[in-house]
Amino acid sequence: MKDATPHTDETQEQFLTARQLAAILQVSEATVRRLARKGRLPSIRLTPRIVRFHLQSVREALDGGRPRTKRTDAEAENNTAQLSFSDLF
Repeated sequence: MKDATPHTDETQEQFLTARQLAAILQVSEATVRRLARKGRLPSIRLTPRIVRFHLQSVREALDGGRPRTKRTDAEAENNTAQLSFSDLF
């Protein structure tokens, strides 16, 4: 039986590998995996070796848990939800 729900870009979720997410965040794959282990990046473990990252959830986590909205320049300057150097090592 075929699924009657049409799959479009709007309804399809974006799950990424650590390598794909690292490219988007412009960090190493090891950094992505380390941040996931620390709980700083939400991840889904499919098997002991396969981990995927939901792009929207990662964006929200990096924004301090708030859903992404368009920010003004003043709000962007006051953003304290950024990763610190201690998160990277």
